[in-house]
Amino acid sequence: MMTTAAWAFAAVAAVFALTDWWAVVAERTTVRYVAKPATLAALIGVAVTLDPSVSPAVRAWMVAGLVFSLGGDVFLMLDEKWFVAGLASFLVGHISYIVAMQLAHESWVAVAVGVVVVAVGVGLIGTRVVAGVGAGDHADMKVPVIGYLTVISVMVISAFGTAAPWAIAGALLFYASDATLAWNRFLTPFRHGNLAVMVTYHLAQASLVAWLVTG
Repeated sequence: MMTTAAWAFAAVAAVFALTDWWAVVAERTTVRYVAKPATLAALIGVAVTLDPSVSPAVRAWMVAGLVFSLGGDVFLMLDEKWFVAGLASFLVGHISYIVAMQLAHESWVAVAVGVVVVAVGVGLIGTRVVAGVGAGDHADMKVPVIGYLTVISVMVISAFGTAAPWAIAGALLFYASDATLAWNRFLTPFRHGNLAVMVTYHLAQASLVAWLVTG
């Protein structure tokens, strides 16, 4: 259940997330340097102070994933040379989420559904992103991108395996966020793409934290 402290951190996270979304639209980079990492820091506060319906081990691995996600947020706000470091930080974060979700595994039927969803996503979007990376000025990024795509795909499948709606929603939102980010970066940027990335990303992390309460 949500404790008083957890609700307080959730409110703070919501305020910083909304601020970050505004800063994306208004192109206020300085504001984003505070609001973006502060959102994840507050969500970590929620995860640490709530009374979980999952096992302590599951919560510990989820908190680790949030911490590495926070590191990824920071790296991706820095110069271009830190992009791979940000990618690596999120990759480790997803591995942490995978461990947590495997510990909470419930249904192989749901896993099969997740495999189909991932296959469709990779077929429609993932293959085009990888092709775009290889054909453009970021050819050296092809292997890291493929590695990241593989890990986040496993994370989505693992989320389905929990048969928990909030875990599945969080994983799918993360998939959508990263797909939008990759499409904007390596293929064709589209209107309000950066805002879509952040909205789906914050909702993804919030949904994964909600899973800790709902089980």
